[in-house]
Amino acid sequence: MPAEPDDAPVRYARQGPVATVTMNRPDYRNAQNSAMTYALDRAFYRAADDDEVKAVILAGAGKHFSAGHDIGTPERDAHLPFDRKAGLWWDHSDKAGAESRFARESEVYLGMCRRWRELPKPVIASVQGACVAGGLMLAWVCDLIVASEDAFFADPVVRMGIPGVEYFAHPWVMPPRIAKEFLYTGDRMSARRAYEIGMVNRVVPREELADRTTELAHRIAEMPRMGLALTKRAVNQAEDLQGLHTGLDSVFGLHHLAHAHNAETARDSLGGMDIRGMKEASS
Repeated sequence: MPAEPDDAPVRYARQGPVATVTMNRPDYRNAQNSAMTYALDRAFYRAADDDEVKAVILAGAGKHFSAGHDIGTPERDAHLPFDRKAGLWWDHSDKAGAESRFARESEVYLGMCRRWRELPKPVIASVQGACVAGGLMLAWVCDLIVASEDAFFADPVVRMGIPGVEYFAHPWVMPPRIAKEFLYTGDRMSARRAYEIGMVNRVVPREELADRTTELAHRIAEMPRMGLALTKRAVNQAEDLQGLHTGLDSVFGLHHLAHAHNAETARDSLGGMDIRGMKEASS
Protein backbone atom coordinates (compact mmCIF):
# COMPACT_ATOMS: atom_id res chain seq x y z
CA MET A 1 0.00 0.00 0.00
CA PRO A 2 1.20 3.57 -0.63
CA ALA A 3 2.78 5.35 2.32
CA GLU A 4 0.57 7.73 4.28
CA PRO A 5 1.29 11.46 3.96
CA ASP A 6 3.16 13.02 6.87
CA ASP A 7 -0.01 14.74 8.07
CA ALA A 8 -2.19 11.60 7.96
CA PRO A 9 -4.19 11.31 11.22
CA VAL A 10 -2.95 7.73 11.67
CA ARG A 11 0.34 6.16 10.57
CA TYR A 12 0.81 2.44 9.94
CA ALA A 13 4.09 0.55 9.89
CA ARG A 14 5.10 -3.12 10.08
CA GLN A 15 8.32 -4.54 11.49
CA GLY A 16 8.33 -8.27 10.91
CA PRO A 17 5.30 -9.76 12.68
CA VAL A 18 4.44 -6.54 14.57
CA ALA A 19 2.29 -3.73 13.16
CA THR A 20 2.40 -0.31 14.81
CA VAL A 21 -0.62 1.96 14.51
CA THR A 22 0.23 5.53 15.54
CA MET A 23 -2.23 8.34 16.18
CA ASN A 24 -0.72 11.35 14.45
CA ARG A 25 -2.23 14.62 15.68
CA PRO A 26 0.54 15.60 18.10
CA ASP A 27 -0.23 19.34 17.89
CA TYR A 28 -3.62 18.56 19.45
CA ARG A 29 -2.38 15.90 21.90
CA ASN A 30 -3.86 13.29 19.55
CA ALA A 31 -7.42 14.42 20.17
CA GLN A 32 -9.72 12.03 18.35
CA ASN A 33 -11.79 13.58 15.59
CA SER A 34 -13.85 11.38 13.28
CA ALA A 35 -11.15 11.41 10.60
CA MET A 36 -8.72 9.88 13.10
CA THR A 37 -11.28 7.37 14.37
CA TYR A 38 -12.07 6.04 10.92
CA ALA A 39 -8.37 5.99 10.04
CA LEU A 40 -7.76 3.88 13.15
CA ASP A 41 -10.50 1.56 12.01
CA ARG A 42 -8.88 1.13 8.59
CA ALA A 43 -5.50 0.51 10.22
CA PHE A 44 -6.87 -2.20 12.52
CA TYR A 45 -8.60 -3.87 9.58
CA ARG A 46 -5.29 -3.77 7.72
CA ALA A 47 -3.49 -5.45 10.61
CA ALA A 48 -6.21 -8.10 10.91
CA ASP A 49 -6.06 -8.89 7.19
CA ASP A 50 -2.25 -9.16 7.02
CA ASP A 51 -1.24 -12.77 7.67
CA GLU A 52 2.29 -11.62 8.50
CA VAL A 53 1.07 -9.59 11.47
CA LYS A 54 0.92 -11.48 14.76
CA ALA A 55 0.65 -8.55 17.20
CA VAL A 56 -0.31 -4.88 17.05
CA ILE A 57 0.93 -1.80 18.94
CA LEU A 58 -1.28 1.28 19.37
CA ALA A 59 0.78 4.41 20.01
CA GLY A 60 0.45 8.18 19.96
CA ALA A 61 2.87 10.57 18.27
CA GLY A 62 4.43 13.36 20.31
CA LYS A 63 4.30 14.00 24.04
CA HIS A 64 0.90 12.45 24.70
CA PHE A 65 -0.97 9.25 23.90
CA SER A 66 -4.36 10.94 23.58
CA ALA A 67 -6.19 13.78 25.30
CA GLY A 68 -9.54 12.25 24.37
CA HIS A 69 -12.33 13.15 21.97
CA ASP A 70 -11.91 16.26 19.87
CA ILE A 71 -14.23 18.86 21.41
CA GLY A 72 -12.61 22.00 20.07
CA THR A 73 -9.70 21.80 17.60
CA PRO A 74 -9.88 23.51 14.18
CA GLU A 75 -10.32 20.05 12.62
CA ARG A 76 -13.28 18.99 14.72
CA ASP A 77 -15.62 17.16 12.35
CA ALA A 78 -18.41 15.71 14.48
CA HIS A 79 -21.00 17.27 12.17
CA LEU A 80 -19.70 15.56 9.02
CA PRO A 81 -20.93 12.26 7.52
CA PHE A 82 -18.58 9.28 7.23
CA ASP A 83 -18.87 5.85 5.66
CA ARG A 84 -20.32 3.96 8.64
CA LYS A 85 -19.03 0.47 9.40
CA ALA A 86 -19.36 -0.20 13.13
CA GLY A 87 -23.14 -0.48 13.19
CA LEU A 88 -26.39 0.02 11.29
CA TRP A 89 -27.45 3.36 12.75
CA TRP A 90 -28.43 6.03 10.26
CA ASP A 91 -26.27 8.98 9.24
CA HIS A 92 -26.18 11.42 12.15
CA SER A 93 -25.12 14.47 10.15
CA ASP A 94 -28.60 15.41 8.89
CA LYS A 95 -30.40 14.71 12.19
CA ALA A 96 -30.92 16.85 15.28
CA GLY A 97 -30.75 16.45 19.04
CA ALA A 98 -30.51 13.06 20.70
CA GLU A 99 -31.28 11.34 17.40
CA SER A 100 -28.01 12.69 16.01
CA ARG A 101 -25.84 12.25 19.11
CA PHE A 102 -26.99 8.72 19.87
CA ALA A 103 -26.49 7.56 16.29
CA ARG A 104 -23.02 9.07 15.98
CA GLU A 105 -21.72 7.86 19.34
CA SER A 106 -23.17 4.39 18.81
CA GLU A 107 -20.98 4.25 15.72
CA VAL A 108 -17.71 6.05 16.40
CA TYR A 109 -17.37 5.51 20.14
CA LEU A 110 -19.13 2.45 21.54
CA GLY A 111 -19.37 0.58 18.22
CA MET A 112 -15.78 1.15 17.14
CA CYS A 113 -14.34 0.32 20.55
CA ARG A 114 -16.29 -2.90 20.84
CA ARG A 115 -15.11 -4.05 17.44
CA TRP A 116 -11.48 -3.11 18.07
CA ARG A 117 -11.58 -5.07 21.33
CA GLU A 118 -12.46 -8.14 19.24
CA LEU A 119 -9.51 -7.81 16.83
CA PRO A 120 -8.30 -11.44 16.82
CA LYS A 121 -4.66 -10.49 17.38
CA PRO A 122 -3.08 -9.14 20.59
CA VAL A 123 -3.01 -5.34 20.78
CA ILE A 124 -0.67 -3.46 23.13
CA ALA A 125 -1.21 0.19 24.04
CA SER A 126 2.02 2.19 24.34
CA VAL A 127 1.04 5.11 26.55
CA GLN A 128 2.98 8.27 27.36
CA GLY A 129 1.81 11.59 28.78
CA ALA A 130 -1.93 12.17 28.77
CA CYS A 131 -4.38 9.30 28.47
CA VAL A 132 -7.55 11.23 29.23
CA ALA A 133 -11.28 10.53 28.72
CA GLY A 134 -11.58 9.16 25.16
CA GLY A 135 -7.89 8.21 25.36
CA LEU A 136 -8.83 5.75 28.10
CA MET A 137 -11.24 4.03 25.73
CA LEU A 138 -8.49 3.41 23.20
CA ALA A 139 -6.10 2.06 25.84
CA TRP A 140 -8.76 -0.08 27.50
CA VAL A 141 -9.76 -1.93 24.33
CA CYS A 142 -6.14 -3.08 24.04
CA ASP A 143 -5.12 -6.37 25.63
CA LEU A 144 -2.05 -4.98 27.39
CA ILE A 145 -0.92 -1.49 28.40
CA VAL A 146 2.72 -0.46 28.69
CA ALA A 147 2.99 3.02 30.20
CA SER A 148 5.89 5.39 30.55
CA GLU A 149 6.69 6.80 33.96
CA ASP A 150 5.29 10.19 32.89
CA ALA A 151 1.95 8.76 31.76
CA PHE A 152 -1.23 9.75 33.57
CA PHE A 153 -4.85 8.69 33.30
CA ALA A 154 -8.01 10.70 33.97
CA ASP A 155 -11.71 10.79 33.16
CA PRO A 156 -12.90 14.29 34.11
CA VAL A 157 -16.18 14.22 32.17
CA VAL A 158 -18.27 14.04 35.34
CA ARG A 159 -17.50 17.76 35.38
CA MET A 160 -19.79 17.90 32.33
CA GLY A 161 -22.50 16.12 34.31
CA ILE A 162 -21.80 12.94 32.32
CA PRO A 163 -21.10 9.57 34.03
CA GLY A 164 -17.79 8.78 32.36
CA VAL A 165 -16.80 8.16 28.76
CA GLU A 166 -18.92 6.14 26.33
CA TYR A 167 -16.92 2.91 26.65
CA PHE A 168 -17.63 2.61 30.39
CA ALA A 169 -15.19 -0.13 31.35
CA HIS A 170 -14.12 1.60 34.57
CA PRO A 171 -15.43 -1.02 37.08
CA TRP A 172 -13.78 -3.80 35.05
CA VAL A 173 -10.32 -2.27 34.58
CA MET A 174 -10.10 -1.12 38.22
CA PRO A 175 -11.82 -2.00 41.50
CA PRO A 176 -15.25 -0.33 41.87
CA ARG A 177 -14.28 1.94 44.78
CA ILE A 178 -11.20 3.10 42.89
CA ALA A 179 -13.40 3.68 39.84
CA LYS A 180 -15.76 5.84 41.89
CA GLU A 181 -12.91 7.96 43.27
CA PHE A 182 -11.40 8.22 39.78
CA LEU A 183 -14.72 9.52 38.40
CA TYR A 184 -15.96 11.57 41.37
CA THR A 185 -12.75 13.62 41.58
CA GLY A 186 -11.58 13.62 37.95
CA ASP A 187 -8.04 13.55 39.37
CA ARG A 188 -5.09 12.24 37.43
CA MET A 189 -3.94 8.71 38.18
CA SER A 190 -0.21 8.18 37.80
CA ALA A 191 1.23 5.31 35.80
CA ARG A 192 2.59 3.80 39.01
CA ARG A 193 -0.84 3.87 40.67
CA ALA A 194 -2.42 2.41 37.52
CA TYR A 195 0.10 -0.43 37.74
CA GLU A 196 -0.67 -1.01 41.42
CA ILE A 197 -4.39 -1.48 40.75
CA GLY A 198 -3.79 -3.75 37.75
CA MET A 199 -4.89 -1.38 34.99
CA VAL A 200 -1.40 -1.22 33.47
CA ASN A 201 0.90 -4.16 32.79
CA ARG A 202 4.28 -2.43 32.87
CA VAL A 203 5.73 0.97 33.68
CA VAL A 204 8.99 1.89 31.95
CA PRO A 205 11.22 4.95 31.55
CA ARG A 206 9.91 7.34 28.89
CA GLU A 207 12.97 6.94 26.69
CA GLU A 208 12.53 3.15 26.70
CA LEU A 209 8.77 3.06 26.01
CA ALA A 210 8.85 2.31 22.27
CA ASP A 211 11.61 -0.29 22.54
CA ARG A 212 10.14 -2.08 25.53
CA THR A 213 6.68 -2.20 23.96
CA THR A 214 8.12 -3.52 20.71
CA GLU A 215 10.12 -6.19 22.56
CA LEU A 216 6.96 -7.38 24.31
CA ALA A 217 5.03 -7.44 21.03
CA HIS A 218 7.72 -9.52 19.33
CA ARG A 219 7.79 -11.94 22.25
CA ILE A 220 4.02 -12.41 21.99
CA ALA A 221 4.31 -12.79 18.21
CA GLU A 222 6.30 -16.00 18.74
CA MET A 223 3.09 -17.74 19.83
CA PRO A 224 0.78 -19.50 17.32
CA ARG A 225 -1.68 -17.10 15.71
CA MET A 226 -4.73 -19.28 16.38
CA GLY A 227 -3.68 -19.88 19.96
CA LEU A 228 -3.43 -16.15 20.56
CA ALA A 229 -6.80 -15.50 18.92
CA LEU A 230 -8.59 -18.17 20.96
CA THR A 231 -6.92 -17.07 24.20
CA LYS A 232 -8.00 -13.49 23.58
CA ARG A 233 -11.55 -14.67 22.88
CA ALA A 234 -11.54 -16.74 26.08
CA VAL A 235 -10.52 -13.84 28.31
CA ASN A 236 -12.90 -11.42 26.59
CA GLN A 237 -15.74 -13.88 27.07
CA ALA A 238 -14.90 -14.11 30.77
CA GLU A 239 -15.10 -10.31 31.06
CA ASP A 240 -18.45 -10.31 29.27
CA LEU A 241 -19.75 -13.01 31.63
CA GLN A 242 -18.76 -10.64 34.43
CA GLY A 243 -21.11 -8.07 32.91
CA LEU A 244 -18.89 -5.91 30.73
CA HIS A 245 -21.00 -6.09 27.56
CA THR A 246 -24.35 -5.42 29.23
CA GLY A 247 -22.75 -2.85 31.53
CA LEU A 248 -21.52 -0.87 28.55
CA ASP A 249 -25.02 -0.85 27.08
CA SER A 250 -26.69 0.31 30.28
CA VAL A 251 -24.24 3.12 31.00
CA PHE A 252 -24.30 4.25 27.37
CA GLY A 253 -27.98 5.01 27.93
CA LEU A 254 -27.17 7.00 31.08
CA HIS A 255 -24.46 8.83 29.15
CA HIS A 256 -27.02 10.01 26.62
CA LEU A 257 -29.54 10.92 29.28
CA ALA A 258 -26.83 13.26 30.60
CA HIS A 259 -26.25 14.73 27.12
CA ALA A 260 -29.99 15.34 26.73
CA HIS A 261 -30.24 16.91 30.21
CA ASN A 262 -27.33 19.22 29.41
CA ALA A 263 -28.89 20.23 26.10
CA GLU A 264 -32.04 21.33 27.96
CA THR A 265 -30.45 22.99 30.98
CA ALA A 266 -26.99 24.19 29.91
CA ARG A 267 -25.33 25.89 26.96
CA ASP A 268 -24.88 22.65 25.02
CA SER A 269 -24.84 18.86 25.37
CA LEU A 270 -21.41 19.05 27.02
CA GLY A 271 -22.66 21.15 29.90
CA GLY A 272 -20.95 24.27 28.58
CA MET A 273 -17.46 22.80 29.00
CA ASP A 274 -14.91 23.57 26.31
CA ILE A 275 -11.46 22.20 25.55
CA ARG A 276 -9.77 24.72 27.86
CA GLY A 277 -12.05 23.88 30.76
CA MET A 278 -11.53 20.15 30.36
CA LYS A 279 -7.77 20.55 30.12
CA GLU A 280 -7.76 22.56 33.33
CA ALA A 281 -10.05 20.00 34.99
CA SER A 282 -7.57 17.19 34.34
CA SER A 283 -4.45 19.13 35.32
